Formats: sequence, C-alpha cells, structure tokens
Amino acid sequence: MAESGQATRAVLVDAAGTPLGGDQEVAAWCRAEEDPGRAGAVQTLPRPLRTPAKVVIVGLGGGAADGDYRAAGAAAVGAVARDEELQVEVPAGATPEQVRDLAEGIWFAGYRFAEAPEGPRTAAVDLITSNDGYAESLSTAQAVARAVWLARDLTNMPSSTKNPAWFAGQVVAEAATRPGLTVIVREPEQLAEEGFGGILAVGGGSATPPRLVELCWAPEGATRHVVLVGKGITFDTGGISIKTRDGMKLMKKDMGGAAAVIAATLAAADLGLPVRVTALAPLAENAVSGSAYRPGDVITHYDGTTSESTNSDAEGRLVLADALGYAVANLAPDVVIDLATLTGANMVALGKGMAALYSHDDDLAAALVRAGTAAGERMWRMPLPEDYAEYLRSDIADRHSSPAQGAGSVVAALYLRDFLGDKAGSWAHLDMSAPSWSDKTTGDLVKGATGWGVRTLVRYLTA
Repeated sequence: MAESGQATRAVLVDAAGTPLGGDQEVAAWCRAEEDPGRAGAVQTLPRPLRTPAKVVIVGLGGGAADGDYRAAGAAAVGAVARDEELQVEVPAGATPEQVRDLAEGIWFAGYRFAEAPEGPRTAAVDLITSNDGYAESLSTAQAVARAVWLARDLTNMPSSTKNPAWFAGQVVAEAATRPGLTVIVREPEQLAEEGFGGILAVGGGSATPPRLVELCWAPEGATRHVVLVGKGITFDTGGISIKTRDGMKLMKKDMGGAAAVIAATLAAADLGLPVRVTALAPLAENAVSGSAYRPGDVITHYDGTTSESTNSDAEGRLVLADALGYAVANLAPDVVIDLATLTGANMVALGKGMAALYSHDDDLAAALVRAGTAAGERMWRMPLPEDYAEYLRSDIADRHSSPAQGAGSVVAALYLRDFLGDKAGSWAHLDMSAPSWSDKTTGDLVKGATGWGVRTLVRYLTA
C-alpha cells in the first residue's frame, strides 16, 4: 500500500485535454500528446510533477455522452496497481448524475470475486469533492455497486457450493440485514403440493433438490407492483440432452438472471424506492441421473397447462413458466419483467455485448432501453411475430417447449408469453445469456460474471 499522502492521483481531462481541475503542469503535458481526452483514455506521467505521488491522466471525452464519466472512473481504477490508493478529484461542474456514473465506474471496475485469493482492485479510493450536493449520488452509486458485486459473486460461485438450497440461504441472509423485506422459500414438498411441475421436472435429476425463492420489498404507499423473474439454474449439464464439454464449462453462470433480480430487489430496499418489487427465483440444478426428466416428457405447470419437452437442455423456460404463471395468478403485478441466460441464439443474433429485449408494450420496452443506455447495459428490441407461434404447436400437450425450426431466442420468448395470460401486454423478457459473462477485464467489467441486468433494473425502478 502507498504511504500516507502518496496515493496515485487521477486527473480528469476533457476532450481537448484540458484538466478539469485546472492543473497547469498536466495541461502542458496534454498539449504535447495526441487525443489525450478520449473517454476512458489513460496516460501515466513518466515522472512525478510537484508531488511525489504518481499521476495518471484520464480522458473524459465530452462528458455529456452516456457512459463518459463511467468510462473515466473505470479507466482510473485500471491504471493503478492492486495495492495502490487512488484519489480522483470530482470536476466542480459535474452534475449529480455524472458523479454517480463516475463512482459507479470506479466501483464496478474495482470488483474482485469475494472468494478469490486476491483483494479488491485498489487498496482504497478517495473521491475528492467540495460539493456536499453529491452525497445522494454517491450513496445511490454505492447501493447499485453493492448489488452488482453481489450478483457477480453469486454467479461466479462454483456450483460445487452453489446449489439451490445454498442460493436460497444467501437470499435469506441478505434480506435479514434490511428492514422491510420478506422472503418465502418453497422447498420440494411445497413445490409438489402447489403444482410447480416445471421446476420439479428440471431439478428432479439432481441430488440437490430445487427451490423457489420469493423476495418482496413492499413499502407503504407504493403505487405500482413490479414482478421480476430470474432464471436460476445453478448448474446446467443439459440433462439427458447433455451438453458438450465446451458448452458445459461455464454453466455455473446459468443462474445469472436469478442473481440479477434478487440483487436489484435488495438495492430497491437499500434505496427505499417507493415501488413494490417482488423477485421470483426458480432454482434448480439440471443434472443427469435415473430420475432426470426425459426428452418427450409432458410436464404440467403451475397454471395447469402442459408442455412437451423434446430437449432437456431447454430447461430454463420450464422453470420460468412456473414462476410466471404463479406471478400472474397470485401477485397482481402491474409489470412483469423476466431475465434469463436463456439461449445461445442471443449471442448468434447480437454478439457478446448485448441482450435481446422482447415486449408487446412499447412504453415498457422504451423505458427499459432508456434505463439500459443510462446504466451502460445494451439491449436490442426483437420481434414477436405471431406466425412463429405455430412452431410451438404440440400433438400431445398444450405447447412444445423446444421446437427445432430456428429463431431460438424469438421462439423461447413466445413460449414464455403463453404463461402471462392477460398480463402479456405489460411484460418484457430479456435474454441476457451473452452479456452475462465477460471473457476479459475491460472497462467497468471484470473477467467473469458481469451482474448484467442489475443496473438496468435499478434505473428502471427509480424512473
């Protein structure tokens, strides 16, 4: 760790390379360099200036574009060694939203998996500001960062530890630290009594039985109820339709949707948001054994309808179907949003950095896109063509869960829509398989789980 007073100092510069703190020596250095002010650009001065501390110059770009301040914060953290302290001076003219972005960038990029042997990215970060009006922005950024870190920790946890019971226990423990939250955990016996056939089928092949977690934040005076549903497959072998080795090696991340909706609901409580939020996390391990469900099985869901499943590797939609049916029948939601690492087709269509968004509600879709843009999580709205619903027709059940005609992400969304009933018009589905994992450390993402969806959901709930 750097000695007291020897912290690395990050100087933010605008698109023209002008230091926002008015540091003339840094200004002189920037005039000799090309493009020093691009958002996220970093230069380390070759020698100290007046202070013996190291100085890094961090570009802020124009500062007005979504993500400029977040990129600068992340770049500042990336420019220092793990054992160094970091000081970042907040520009005097920054808006509260820009300060929030700066702090989020710092804290997102500073993440390290809680179980990893190495510590946080930096020893300490000191945001220097003379404006007391930024306190709320920093508090909000801290709550969101804490939620993102939790979602990343849950998703990064090896499945040798992370079975459905363990995940449920983590939710109970987190909720116990926050007033105003309630948790219901349904165990296998209760799932059977209440008819959660999809969850039971998918979890039936595992030695660690499934669970359904219901986490609720219900503040007094809330005027709307948002239900968040997240796919929670704690490990996915593919079941009897077993995956390849390469297809299976990252399947500890197949509960990223559940992690996101749980973490976002905890953040809603931390921030005291005036909206009722219920998170549903159907949790199961899709394993191979004599009790695993088979291709060709017909499964009866919570709402009493049936699905023919000819591919046990299309398991996520089966557990989501139960949770969606339960939400519509019992929770009186105004809005239903589900998040799931659902299909490989998401990455085929949109690449690694973008989720697929499906919704019949133009206003809801637009609100989620705005929230995602502000949060730095990209998504693209996809179609829900009615003629594709024909792909779901089954000769022996109400629907086919895994048809092979193509358009995998689209057809999966249409399948889920079946369970919304009269709430289909106020529902959105986010297929976030691709952006849920980062293969390298870049920007505000650290190699591993990204916690995708938490930022977007908190922004949406705050709007």
